[in-house]
Amino acid sequence: MSRKNRKKYLNEAVILKEPVKIDKLAPTGQGVGTLEDGIKAFFWNALPEVEVLKCRIVKKRAHFIEAIAEEIDNPNPNRITPKDKQFLSTSPWQIMSESYEEESKVKILKELYRNLYTSEIKISSDKNFYYYRNKMEYSLYYNFNTEKIELAMHLRGSHQKIPVETSSLERPEIFKRAQEIVSELNQNGEEARKYQSLLLRCNQKGEVSGGLFEKHKSHPVFNNLEDQILGQTYSYSPNGFFQINLPVYELALKQISKLVGQAEKVLDLYSGVGTIGLSVARAKDLTLVEIDKSAYQELEKNCAGISNAKPILAKSEEALDYIAPDSVVILDPPRAGCDIKLIEKLIEVKPKKVIYLSCNPITQVRDVEKMVSAGAKLENLELFNFFPRTPHIESLASLSFS
Repeated sequence: MSRKNRKKYLNEAVILKEPVKIDKLAPTGQGVGTLEDGIKAFFWNALPEVEVLKCRIVKKRAHFIEAIAEEIDNPNPNRITPKDKQFLSTSPWQIMSESYEEESKVKILKELYRNLYTSEIKISSDKNFYYYRNKMEYSLYYNFNTEKIELAMHLRGSHQKIPVETSSLERPEIFKRAQEIVSELNQNGEEARKYQSLLLRCNQKGEVSGGLFEKHKSHPVFNNLEDQILGQTYSYSPNGFFQINLPVYELALKQISKLVGQAEKVLDLYSGVGTIGLSVARAKDLTLVEIDKSAYQELEKNCAGISNAKPILAKSEEALDYIAPDSVVILDPPRAGCDIKLIEKLIEVKPKKVIYLSCNPITQVRDVEKMVSAGAKLENLELFNFFPRTPHIESLASLSFS
């Protein structure tokens, strides 16, 4: 397929001149193949070993395209039928068996760390692959056939919306409340175009908070929720940052606690509302750094009454003076990873241990490699399946400078 044709057929169904064999899964979750002109192709809805015959191209660049496979040959035996029609928008790995998902995630992480870590990589999960998300944001659209507002998701790679008739990813309490809100909108004769989205969150007790975001208006303040994590109670805003899958998050926290060990001084960077530091180092000399003002307000509340816990409002890369040789540093950065200034400071100071939890192992590898090249030892690497049925990987690395 020529470059001219790739441009012409963007967002249209394309019958490929030659079948494209999928060689492997990319770290970003797509099946990877090569077009006849040597251009790399990343296909959603395709597993390794299959051949893609027809696709819809959703993105094109000079050296690659991203597409959705619409017709395949030689199906992978690990493929299963997705539960939801909108799976490509929310959970594109609904197409594979649960065991194959776990194997694939370990394989991806192992490949990313192939030059840094050769030991076996363990994957931890509570084996709950559906109905685990405690937060969901829906679009709304007006169905002219039914003359009603319906829940929707954006079709991957498109501005089009697909109705959400069933949803097996979020907790049932969230989907039930979403349907109730849409029903109320229809009863009141509201217009879907008035709203940007519907965001809902629930705690482990099943209590739901959140609501509608109106276009061109400030986001409303929703009632806070509370959850217990390893026996400690935390307060958080429904539209703020808080972990999506608490049971698996607790598994990760237990491992982080073991890695912290007997250390007396702990620095928790990118701390959010404080769930990591306060869960694993509550009794230690604990400093927690967070820049988001809303999360910091919750962090202050969660630290109230704990004399040895010091919340700091600052960027983590600007709180470098808190890094000390006798401290354990916990990192949980956003998907972009750590700022280079922070990594350079860790290399300079050489703290006792660095514990790095990441939602994007691609940037984690980049940061870890810099520390290893400067003399740190990567002692442990493991994977936690926070986001089943999706390609997202949560990886935990532990490094020592001693």
